[in-house]
Amino acid sequence: MNDLFFTEEHTMLVDMVRDFAKNEIEPIAQELDAKGRFPEELVAKMADLGLMGIPIPEEYGGAGMDITAFAAVVMELAKADASVAITLAAHISLGTMPILMSGSEQLKERYLAKLASGKMLGAFGLTEPEAGSDAGATKTTAVKDGEDYIINGGKIFITNVGYAGVLNLTARVEDDGEFLGIGAFTVATDTPGLKIGPPEKKMGWKASDTRQLFFEDMRVSKDCLLSEPGTGFKTFLKTLTGGRISIAALSVGTAEGAYQKALAYSDERTAFGKKIHEFQAVSFKLADMATQIEAAKLLTYHAAWLRDKGRNVVKAAAMAKLFASETAMKVTTEAIQVLGGYGYVKEYDVERFFRDAKILEIGEGTSEVQRIIISREIIQSLQKF
Repeated sequence: MNDLFFTEEHTMLVDMVRDFAKNEIEPIAQELDAKGRFPEELVAKMADLGLMGIPIPEEYGGAGMDITAFAAVVMELAKADASVAITLAAHISLGTMPILMSGSEQLKERYLAKLASGKMLGAFGLTEPEAGSDAGATKTTAVKDGEDYIINGGKIFITNVGYAGVLNLTARVEDDGEFLGIGAFTVATDTPGLKIGPPEKKMGWKASDTRQLFFEDMRVSKDCLLSEPGTGFKTFLKTLTGGRISIAALSVGTAEGAYQKALAYSDERTAFGKKIHEFQAVSFKLADMATQIEAAKLLTYHAAWLRDKGRNVVKAAAMAKLFASETAMKVTTEAIQVLGGYGYVKEYDVERFFRDAKILEIGEGTSEVQRIIISREIIQSLQKF
């Protein structure tokens, strides 16, 4: 597979990140999960390694690599800890890429170098209490007031925002009572009127920062406009499409991390005088797990490769996200089964991978939404024949 998608530079990057994950993340992953502690020290170390700006051009302070490299990094991090992986993935795909893709030169100069270097974390505010899968039902408003906008409303389930320096958000833009369309804004998180709630208590991703936001007469200048009214919807759709590749990569890493634990255990544990992988019931589970992971990995790298080639990736990204996230759920479930009672115990890690896997079928568009996107794309293709 590496021969298909990797250059020598990709291989060197993966080797470096794998060593980092093994030596720096794995030893404290259980503690991070148990305490729900945001891994600030690991974020700083990832910044030192140049990981926080992997796909950002060098002219903006990034590493100038591609989305394939980004996906590979996320996979390696997720094998050790999904919370660390989503922190980096959300920072890049949701906090940084919208500014790179749609921001003015002023916004790029203001934020990209800080984001790419890891001196500042980024976040993206889209989901609302009544606007999840139906993101077009956004109720947050941005009312034009002279040269400024007054924003009121709120967002929910926002990753990184408690530690972020900048937030991209969507809002319904209004001018003199007229709805102009959904726009996108980029604002500093210390902007007056922006209030950040306490960390959410979650089943998984416990070391990832997830919070609710409230906008109370938050005044922002027109310079903060990331996308004009009416195009903001397209901006966040493009953001979500790219984000699905990162979630697919995170899913593959989560699945592979659990699979590796199960495989190792099957070689250590004996029953009835044999290693348990010598029993067909266990060996078939391992075979299915390995096959599903390999298929998910190929779908993910294919979507990343298409994105790097500038091709339309709507269908490929949705397929990768759908299959990889459901693979993560299946594989982590089977990993617990292979370990038996030990799989239910925190010391053996697979229960953490299991808890971390479920959100992958929900975030960045549920599995149901991915099937809608895929079916729409394949049906539209019929019109070409």
